[in-house]
Amino acid sequence: MGTSVQVTPLSGVYNENPLSYLVSIDGFNFLIDCGWNDLFDTSLLEPLSRVASSIDAVLLSHPDTLHLGALPYAMKQLGLSAPVYATEPVHRLGLLTMYDQFLSRKQVSDFDLFTLDDIDSAFQNVIRLTYSQNYHLSGKGEGIVIAPHVAGHMLGGSIWRITKDGEDVIYAVDYNHRKERHLNGTVLQSFVRPAVLITDAYHALYTNQTARQQRDKEFLDTISKHLEVGGNVLLPVDTAGRVLELLLILEQHWSQRGFSFPIYFLTYVSSSTIDYVKSFLEWMSDSISKSFETSRDNAFLLRHVTLLINKTDLDNAPPGPKVVLASMASLEAGFAREIFVEWANDPRNLVLFTETGQFGTLARMLQSAPPPKFVKVTMSKRVPLAGEELIAYEEEQNRLKREEALRASLVKEEETKASHGSDDNSSEPMVIDTKTTHDVVGSHGPAYKDILIDGFVPPSSSVAPMFPFYDNTSEWDDFGEIINPDDYVIKDEDMDRGAMHNGGDVDGRLDEATASLMLDTRPSKVISNELIVTVSCSLVKMDYEGRSDGRSIKSMIAHVSPLKLVLVHAIAEATEHLKQHCLNNICPHVYAPQIEETVDVTSDLCAYKVQLSEKLMSNVIFKKLGDSEVAWVDSEVGKTESDMRSLLPMSGAASPHKPVLVGDLKIADFKQFLSSKGVQVEFAGGGALRCGEYVTLRKVGPTGQKGGASGPQQILIEGPLCEDYYKIRDYLYSQFYLL
Repeated sequence: MGTSVQVTPLSGVYNENPLSYLVSIDGFNFLIDCGWNDLFDTSLLEPLSRVASSIDAVLLSHPDTLHLGALPYAMKQLGLSAPVYATEPVHRLGLLTMYDQFLSRKQVSDFDLFTLDDIDSAFQNVIRLTYSQNYHLSGKGEGIVIAPHVAGHMLGGSIWRITKDGEDVIYAVDYNHRKERHLNGTVLQSFVRPAVLITDAYHALYTNQTARQQRDKEFLDTISKHLEVGGNVLLPVDTAGRVLELLLILEQHWSQRGFSFPIYFLTYVSSSTIDYVKSFLEWMSDSISKSFETSRDNAFLLRHVTLLINKTDLDNAPPGPKVVLASMASLEAGFAREIFVEWANDPRNLVLFTETGQFGTLARMLQSAPPPKFVKVTMSKRVPLAGEELIAYEEEQNRLKREEALRASLVKEEETKASHGSDDNSSEPMVIDTKTTHDVVGSHGPAYKDILIDGFVPPSSSVAPMFPFYDNTSEWDDFGEIINPDDYVIKDEDMDRGAMHNGGDVDGRLDEATASLMLDTRPSKVISNELIVTVSCSLVKMDYEGRSDGRSIKSMIAHVSPLKLVLVHAIAEATEHLKQHCLNNICPHVYAPQIEETVDVTSDLCAYKVQLSEKLMSNVIFKKLGDSEVAWVDSEVGKTESDMRSLLPMSGAASPHKPVLVGDLKIADFKQFLSSKGVQVEFAGGGALRCGEYVTLRKVGPTGQKGGASGPQQILIEGPLCEDYYKIRDYLYSQFYLL
């Protein structure tokens, strides 16, 4: 029997709800993602609440609310206390996302699901891993290895690989195979034949027919058209995820065209976000990393984008057309909601959505076809108390303080009575000899007398001296006045306050506006009113979600070719469509469980542990291949003295074996390699590569397999036995290792 694996969805199956899944591997419980939505509906977390205390480790894949938004609440209210694992960008940007969520909510409601302290507590002990770093768990998880890999959807976004006894469980959601300005594409295709693949069907019904260059042109032309007629452009965005790609597109276009229209990035943590991102270049695309290495040019030194952290700065900006990227993308809270209400009735303005709005939100309503002409919006605002309300509030606070003081005094009185009661029960009467009294002239004046009693020890339950006594300590030491160390210790709150007034940096400090909100203890209240907003502005939606489309998803799954497949996070139609496709073409074991339905995806393979004997290893010759060393071993199975299985040298001559090609040949890479060697190469039909005049290179799969998408593959060299044939074959062998 293979490694035991069970998958239980807690949220995010057969719908677009946030992602949260329980994966048990040999009894060790992983919570993979801990998402919430912008509506903060606590009913979505009921399945999580039933298992939170049994979680052994939490893995986070992306730094947005849908993947980690429930983490502070779960740790505060649901009993989740497991260690959390994530990449550095997911940790840092996820922290800022939750700050922005809290501060946006606090300005429009009496939000009490979690606090800034709860967010800090949830994120302070996150264990940060780098891409491809194998982390060996200990204790209950002994033998399990976890590693994050590039997902390509958001900065630091991860595909998680969990390995136990040689079997892989891959969790890959919201991945993107396309390379973008600030991110490389996913590495999902590098995994072949894992025991289990857990993936989403979110875009299974969507096919992207537009090339990136064409999409960017339409995006920028749409923005320019509205700016040139005097309109404003609003892009509702997330806090620190897909917005980074949009910022680079606008920054690059403004530099090329020399536009003077201002661009504003408005969130409560915008400056902290960009400060962090500037230090994460090694997590970005190869082009950004190389640019920094060669010219020290940081792509996120934004010259055309102004970072704002409060709405007042935007209101005070010079009049005229402008582009504003503001959170939240759902328009349920944050600056984007307020700006939309102000700009919606002007037909020159544009609201440009770059992602599908979450279900049940204002953004989703505006993206309907046809869009509504009127929407009812509840606008809320926090204002300081004044007048009679402030007086009443202060009186109430004073009353509560008096009651608290009274309760404290009653508790102290009860403790005093209890301690005196224990003294009264003493069996030996206390006798004081007043003749032993000595006059002592000290700092308290000549009339003061200290009472010294030989042999008197106060009872341990006594809470205070039974008679006055002052410790006559000197006010100076041998070197002068005594120094009190406390006078020279900088208090933590003073350090935090000073840090926050200095703006945001990579040590976790917040923007000044964020700090002022945290430190603002003035009594306030939330006032609300309903508005009917006339939607006269243009509403446009373009796909900048950074996810693979349906055709790419099917191709990637076919290439990975898992033994068992679990589909999550998609509407019912998309889930069933992809399930049927995979059953018919890729994998006979496809599961699409419901909420809290546990599916057993234990592998049918049998895994055995064997020991490599010293006699065998002494005759093995390893050859380096990339970061690894490989060798062909001929052996037979035996047993050691401790009765453990061991691989021993062959007792007789080993039979010959067919050559084995180690490595993954990518036709595009080989084309580039041959070109560097001076060979004329071009792609031919059917994925073949024509090399020179006579030779064709073709990558094929086993018979009956469509396109060679999965399983064992072969490299065919077609052509006459000429000089070019042998030269190209030698080039091929030089790139790979033959066993």
